[in-house]
Amino acid sequence: MPTYNVTLKQGATDDDLQKAKKEVTDQGGKIVNEFKLVKGFTAEFPEDSVHALKSNDQITVEADSVVTTQ
Repeated sequence: MPTYNVTLKQGATDDDLQKAKKEVTDQGGKIVNEFKLVKGFTAEFPEDSVHALKSNDQITVEADSVVTTQ
C-alpha cells in the first residue's frame, strides 16, 4: 500500500485527529508513525480510498517521499 503523510490544519482539535485516524483504519489503512510537533501521522492507505481523507477540509494529505538537502 502507498504511504501518505496526513496533517491536520491549524485549529483542528484532538477529536479531529482521532476521527482522521479512525477513518484510515476503517478504510483498511494502518497508522505507521505519529507526529509529535504537529497533529498528524503517516499511514499506509489503499490508493483507491485516499480520496475520502482528501475531501475533509481540516486535513492535508501528501504522498510520503524522501526529502534530501543539498
